[in-house]
Amino acid sequence: MKHIVLFLCLLLPFAGSAQLLDSLSLDTMTACTSMQEALKDSNNVLKLDLSKQRLSEFPKELRKLTSLQYLDLSKNKITDIPPWIGELKDLQILILYKNKIDSLRSQIGELSHLKYLDLNRTDLEKIPRSIGKLKELQTLNLWSDNIGGYPIELKYLADNLKVLDLRDVLVNQASQEFLKAILPNTTIYFSPICPCER
Repeated sequence: MKHIVLFLCLLLPFAGSAQLLDSLSLDTMTACTSMQEALKDSNNVLKLDLSKQRLSEFPKELRKLTSLQYLDLSKNKITDIPPWIGELKDLQILILYKNKIDSLRSQIGELSHLKYLDLNRTDLEKIPRSIGKLKELQTLNLWSDNIGGYPIELKYLADNLKVLDLRDVLVNQASQEFLKAILPNTTIYFSPICPCER
């Protein structure tokens, strides 16, 4: 049984390679759901789901998963993203919704292959300027966060960003117009304009 579980954590035809999978392949492949199992072949784990495990921080062992492309840490109690997040160079999908992360470290910008970033309902208050380095980002989900402002560096995402979800976020008319102007090809989901300062 252990061998079966370990096999499901890996995509063996790609073992040892640096090939990035497409989004559909990552979505449909079976995730490894145990850090203990993942560490048995740390160089070849591509997809890890540690959601709903009452984690209070990013497991330090994640640094050993050098081929990781999909990471789900949603529905935990994490309050901070560590500075070593940038070491996960192949990461394409990062799911962190329903945590308590109020800010992002600048090292998030080092995830050069990141295509999907979900931070909804994390209490996020600020977006770092380094977000502009995520040139391959296609979806940024900030639904129901507490964003206080939007850096001009978001404009560097314009070529690939397809969806920016800001529903249930207080966004005034000026900020809505600003975001539409710098992201003209992005579908932006807003709640009704708020009579607020941000």
